[in-house]
Amino acid sequence: MKPAEIRERVLALYPSLASAPADMRDAALDQAQVRQVPAGAVLFDDRQPCEAFPMLIEGVIRVSKAAPSGRELQLYRVLPGESCVITSSCLLGHVAYNARGVAETGLTLVTLSARAFARLIAAHEPFRVYVFSLFSERLAELMALVEAVAFQRLDQRLAALLLGKGKVVAATHQALADELGSVREIVSRLLKSFADQGLVALGRERIEILDAAGLRRLAGPA
Repeated sequence: MKPAEIRERVLALYPSLASAPADMRDAALDQAQVRQVPAGAVLFDDRQPCEAFPMLIEGVIRVSKAAPSGRELQLYRVLPGESCVITSSCLLGHVAYNARGVAETGLTLVTLSARAFARLIAAHEPFRVYVFSLFSERLAELMALVEAVAFQRLDQRLAALLLGKGKVVAATHQALADELGSVREIVSRLLKSFADQGLVALGRERIEILDAAGLRRLAGPA
C-alpha cells in the first residue's frame, strides 16, 4: 500500500483525526510510522512501556490478560477504525501495559507518537470524544465478560461462543479455551459432550453446529 493510500485509509477510518485542523493532523501523520505485522506477533505485553497510539487499517488485534500459569482470558478484539483502550489508558496515565496484544491476523497499522496523541486529546474535541466513547463501549463489554466468568457455567459460555461464530466454526480447541479463559482439556471434554448430544460435529480445527436451538437452550437467556 502506497503512502498516499495509507493516509487516505487512515483518514477514512478515523474521521475524528480527519476533522482536526490541517496543521495538527499533518504534523501527527508526518511523524507517524507505518507498520506491517505478521499474524501471531506480539504487539505489546504486560509491563512493557507504552510509547505510541495504534490506528489499525487492516487486520485484527486480540487483547488478553495472561496469568503466570500461562492461561489467558481474551478481553476484546480491535478492528480497523477502532482503538485499543488499554493503550489509550496507558498513554493518558503514563503507565506500562497491563495486558497483551497479539496480531490475530496480518496487520497494517499507523502509530501516532505519544506526543501527537496527547496534543490531539488536549486540543481537538472530536478526537477526545472518540477515545473516551470507546472507553465507555469497552467498559460495557468488560462488565459483561466479568458477569459471564463469575456467574455462568463454562458449558453455557462455550455454547454462546459457538453460536456467535456461525454454522461452521474454524478454530482449534486451544483458541476457544483462550477466548473463554479456560484450558484446552476442559473445552475438548465439553465439545465431546456437545457432540455426543448431537449439538455439534467435530472435525480437525472445525466445529459444525448441528442443533443451534439446542445450543441456545444450553447457553440460557440472552
